[in-house]
Amino acid sequence: MEHETIIATQSEQLILKACHFGASDIHLVPTKEQYSILLRKFGKLIEMGTLPDEMGMRVISYLKYLSSLDISEKRKPQSGAFQKEIEHNMYAFRISTLPSIYAKESVVVRILRQNAAYPLASLCFHPQTAHVLTQLVHHRQGLLLITGATGSGKTTTLYSLIRYCRSTLSRHVISLEDPVESSQEDLLQIQVNERAGVTYAAGLKAILRHSPDVIMIGEIRDRETARIALEAALTGHLVISTVHAKDTVNCLYRLMDLSLSIEELRQALVGIVAQTLIYVEQNDERKALFEILSDTALDEAITVTKNGRVYELAKELTLEAQILEIHRLHV
Repeated sequence: MEHETIIATQSEQLILKACHFGASDIHLVPTKEQYSILLRKFGKLIEMGTLPDEMGMRVISYLKYLSSLDISEKRKPQSGAFQKEIEHNMYAFRISTLPSIYAKESVVVRILRQNAAYPLASLCFHPQTAHVLTQLVHHRQGLLLITGATGSGKTTTLYSLIRYCRSTLSRHVISLEDPVESSQEDLLQIQVNERAGVTYAAGLKAILRHSPDVIMIGEIRDRETARIALEAALTGHLVISTVHAKDTVNCLYRLMDLSLSIEELRQALVGIVAQTLIYVEQNDERKALFEILSDTALDEAITVTKNGRVYELAKELTLEAQILEIHRLHV
């Protein structure tokens, strides 16, 4: 019993340390004779020490126990989650296990603070960009898409926008996510559960019967979801979602790959936003840069694309140009 208490204390201290550090993930990586502890912050892995073999395996078992996983199963990947209140803030922890070559498990714990949504102005490198983004959600209907690489802050921006829709615009917001990354007390959030038949497509059909003003979809990843999102946007709803694409213009081509016609996109789209994160050294934080395709520029992009040509966004508006300009000013 005393040994179990030591393991629980060690695990709790590791979680607390990661939260204080502002880490997004905890990595327990097995080596031949021990476990390496790494914390991910701002996209970088930082070594934080090691654990003896036996201690590392017991900590992993404790995390699996908290996540309701099979502690005895070490040969197959597993995933689960648990929640914990830390210093009056509720956090969700998503755990993923993988077997390694040393017959030991590797574990990653994703740290997600719950009920956290930040004002857009606090996220943007250029505060005036927040006004442009919030104006896009003033539309009563249409399709607003956010694109960017994994870890570029798309979900944080999504939550900030829908919180603005709920609190400032007093809209009825329903989200459909896979999984729900941050629970929000004043939002109706639906989690995709394919075993129970709640796919993105089935969930969207059900949401449309629930009188939403704004629908947030975690990601448009297939043709069926794209089609239903488009139809929802054309029938009186504002739909906000993410799409994996290189930039705003390539997002148009991605939507066409998902069998949406350029004419349908002309009718539905209110804006496409690409984003990336840059590190601000003096504040030890990351801020978002945005490439926004809307209004006249969006109309031009659709017209040029419809005519079989490639649209080129004004160079100074592209993410690459913005990053180069910031580096030039701070060298």
